[in-house]
Amino acid sequence: MSLRRLFQAAAALPLAIALAGCSSLPFLSKKSDDAGPSTPERAVYELQVEAPGDLRRLLSTYLDLARFQSAPETDSITSVELDRLIAASPAQARSLLETEGYFNAEVKVSRATTATGATLVRVGVVPGPRATIEKWSVDVTGDLQKAVQADNEDAVVELASLRRRWPLKVDQPFRQGDWTGAKNVTLARLRAEGYPAANWTATTAQVDAVANSVRLSAVADSGPLFRMGRMTIEGLERYDRRAVRRLATFERGDPYNEQLLLDYQERLVKSGLFEGAVIEIDPDPKTAAAAPVTVRVKELPLQSATAGVGYSANVGPRLTLEHVHRKPFGQRWIARNKFELGPQLKSWQGEMSSHPLRRLYRNLVSGGLEELETSPGERRRSWNARVGRIQDRPRVERTYYAELTHSRVETQVNGGSVVSSDAASLNYNWTGRDVDSILLPTKGITLATQFAAGMARGREIRPDRLTDGRGPFGRAWGRLTWYKPLPGNWYATLRTEAGQVFARDEVGIPDTLLFRAGGDESVRGYAYRTLGPVVDGVVTSGRIVWTGSAEIARPFSEKLPQFWYAAFIDAGNAANRWTEIDPAFGYGVGLRWRSPVGPLKLDLAYGQEVKKARVHLSVGIAF
Repeated sequence: MSLRRLFQAAAALPLAIALAGCSSLPFLSKKSDDAGPSTPERAVYELQVEAPGDLRRLLSTYLDLARFQSAPETDSITSVELDRLIAASPAQARSLLETEGYFNAEVKVSRATTATGATLVRVGVVPGPRATIEKWSVDVTGDLQKAVQADNEDAVVELASLRRRWPLKVDQPFRQGDWTGAKNVTLARLRAEGYPAANWTATTAQVDAVANSVRLSAVADSGPLFRMGRMTIEGLERYDRRAVRRLATFERGDPYNEQLLLDYQERLVKSGLFEGAVIEIDPDPKTAAAAPVTVRVKELPLQSATAGVGYSANVGPRLTLEHVHRKPFGQRWIARNKFELGPQLKSWQGEMSSHPLRRLYRNLVSGGLEELETSPGERRRSWNARVGRIQDRPRVERTYYAELTHSRVETQVNGGSVVSSDAASLNYNWTGRDVDSILLPTKGITLATQFAAGMARGREIRPDRLTDGRGPFGRAWGRLTWYKPLPGNWYATLRTEAGQVFARDEVGIPDTLLFRAGGDESVRGYAYRTLGPVVDGVVTSGRIVWTGSAEIARPFSEKLPQFWYAAFIDAGNAANRWTEIDPAFGYGVGLRWRSPVGPLKLDLAYGQEVKKARVHLSVGIAF
């Protein structure tokens, strides 16, 4: 090629490139029926899982076929990817079934075309027998093992307790979730009971697929036994440091126990001085011999006042006003005053309780005034004054006090009458609780008792007679409540109450020390205090009482575990002699909301004696 032609070709090259680029412009390009490569078509299909109920839900939730079926269009799959998922689904299904203990499951996957032309994918499962636990063992190393080998009683008991409470027993079905849960809860118990640095060193589940059996083995390194060290208190500005220390039931050098700290935290909040409390130890194994304890409190204000409008199924609507001073006149006491005003009830209650003292005691001075319309045509006016001591321990509460009591009951029916009574007594109240939760118990037992002894005098004025009697008296009362979980996520509650006043018939006892039945925490289906001995057609207070209740309840669903429905039957009455007890029955259904502050109960009960239905509303647990 000549040099001239070479220069001509080089000059023409840029022009050719430019013209080629112009062909991509809309007004210069040539239309073509060939649109080029298209976006892969989205796979549309239906999934049908044929398996027993629980397994069907498992596969319908976790199979990739199920997840991509409901995925948004941006995450959709193509037909090629659908083929891959179908091919992989038998192995994936078997892996999911193995987590439920089915190690010999048969899985078949087929595809068909529906009448609408969509692809139908069927996953058929024959699970076969479920594997069961053939053998299990739980062992420890570290300080706990050394203490057990040295025959330390506490260590032997602790290891035995861990093994006794191991959730997975021989012949139980095996599930991966249960196996994981058993390890977690056992390690949590070991950490909570003195060994917060504990960890699993080896956990194995040996599966014999032929025999459909599993052998479980778990070994934990307990680490060192932690002991309580120096206490540091943070957040105090208004209240005495001694009040915080006195609520602790442990000393320096005591073995660490998580429940001790939780109980301590609860007592700090119940003391009435603190809005919240957090108690922690230093989990560093290097400080295990004397682990520092940090107490962080959030103080309540020096004074607080609360006004409210409410309604009680027992006494109707009411206005309330409550005032609390947590250091009146600079003294280490808590002063409470509460006023209630309603058509049926007007009352004032006042209390002075000291800040916590040694051995969890508090001094107590209290009093109250009350005017109560117990039934149409009957009005009771009463007052009382107490001085004593309270001891509130983790499971037991004791109250010792001396009391002066006065009541005056005026009745307008049958010519009218006035009964005025006074009493001076020494009293002892005891409450014991062994339940899984103080606020929301589902398992355990509670027992509340009251005992009193003293002197009483009463005068009854009627149009046709005047009686006046005085003398010694005794009083005993108790309430036993039993909570029991049942199969099928049901929960039972059984309650019984009994009380008696011991005195000669002529001795006048204040009405506030006598008994009646009926109401929210007594016999539902009857109004408050409307069950008792009938004298001249009028319900009066009796010297004995008995009530009983049986209730069964269940959550609505797993998604709403705090909402329950219930059915119950109550019975009971008050009388002057045990031979005169004629139980009145009430039965019905109810709703429960297990709120963070206790259960809210709404019941519809039918009273067999009055042949009427009645709504009952209550909050909390009565001990």
